[in-house]
Amino acid sequence: MASNSLLSSSSCSWSSILFAALIAVVLVVFVSPAHSTSRPALDRRMIQAGFKVPLKHVDSGGNFTKFELLQRAMKRGKHRLDRFSAMVLAAGDSSEIKSQVYPGNGEFLMKLSIGTPPASYSAILDTGSDLIWTQCKPCQQCFDQPTPVFDPKRSSSFSQVSCSAALCQALPLPSCAAEGCEYLYTYGDYSSTQGVLATETFTFDDKVSVPNVAFGCGEDNEGSGFNQGAGLVGLGRGPLSLVSQLGEPKFSYCLTSIDGTKSSSLLMGSLATAGVGSGGTIETTPLIQNPSQPSFYYLSLEGITVGDTLLPIEKSTFALKEDGSGGLIIDSGTTITYLEDSAFQLVKKEFISQVKLPVDDTGAAGLDLCFTLPSGATTVEIPQLVFHFDGADLELPGENYMIADSTMGLMCLAMGSSSGMSIFGNVQQQNMLVVYDLTKKTLSFVPTQCDQL
Repeated sequence: MASNSLLSSSSCSWSSILFAALIAVVLVVFVSPAHSTSRPALDRRMIQAGFKVPLKHVDSGGNFTKFELLQRAMKRGKHRLDRFSAMVLAAGDSSEIKSQVYPGNGEFLMKLSIGTPPASYSAILDTGSDLIWTQCKPCQQCFDQPTPVFDPKRSSSFSQVSCSAALCQALPLPSCAAEGCEYLYTYGDYSSTQGVLATETFTFDDKVSVPNVAFGCGEDNEGSGFNQGAGLVGLGRGPLSLVSQLGEPKFSYCLTSIDGTKSSSLLMGSLATAGVGSGGTIETTPLIQNPSQPSFYYLSLEGITVGDTLLPIEKSTFALKEDGSGGLIIDSGTTITYLEDSAFQLVKKEFISQVKLPVDDTGAAGLDLCFTLPSGATTVEIPQLVFHFDGADLELPGENYMIADSTMGLMCLAMGSSSGMSIFGNVQQQNMLVVYDLTKKTLSFVPTQCDQL
């Protein structure tokens, strides 16, 4: 742990943590966006060595206070939770027309280049969806973006995908026009992208070029949900995602703390486990598949401990139901963790019991549970929080679930309640290497100083 860390284990028991409350610990993470009849195989030699992509938070450089950053991210996260839940419920309704509305938004931007010669742009990283897309000329309608809009006519490697191609058929609602396969994706904040499905050469880390990556070339893009970048890169489990198209079974990310100044990282291929074995305890749990939402990364959460108390949460609380509802997903684009309400109320009750501070009921911070800090306090003792996944007991450092702001005189729990689906958010994942192994169908947590990767 860095020398300026605000949290340390109690000398008498690891179940309590000393929390320095007078310096704000913030939850949001700063981190550095001719027709083809068949899709040629990717040149795997280009990615066997793996590559690393810096990430930055979408609100970085916006001159927001730390609590403003948190509140902005929570607003996006709550909206995202609502869309996830609606998608799952719609998928379980056989009478519903399958015109999915995707969660959209996200918290991190990744930089990459597209085309020949390569044109650089930033796109939102999203583990909750599959399609890769960017805005393209000629735009019927485009939102403002910080980089020039991609012009397919200026790239020698651009090729449209035919309607008969497998990747066209992998779209949720493909359509066919004279120029080839077309797509339409709509998002929960009323943003949308519509255009042609094509293949291009994508360049990562300014040196690893991968040809024939399928992506959406959006010519009609509406709304403001993506204007921090120029599109989106899906890292879900479906065939259109970057992970699936690269054919590499492992990827990972490592998210720095909000008070850090260095970028977070996305690591692909052989670099995905670059931080494993450096001393941190590896906790590994199975990735669960939901047939009604095959792109999402579900985990089996079996219990939660606060301090020395294993909470009396019903075993079925986080279980996937037969209709595909319920369960818990891990998501890079949701800021705080949202738990099924019955479980969250038990967590809240136990924190109130163990934290010897008055509860703040003003709602000023926008979080479900906050405490009033005593005047002049330098440290506050908080209980250890442990998530018990199938085969993995994940002990969270204090800054991954409790924040404080001396100017507001508040200390708040970085969690909220949900109805139906639960989400393990990115605040709880900060300063951990989170490794997805799609061959073994596992996910691993490795405590890591992410700014040192």
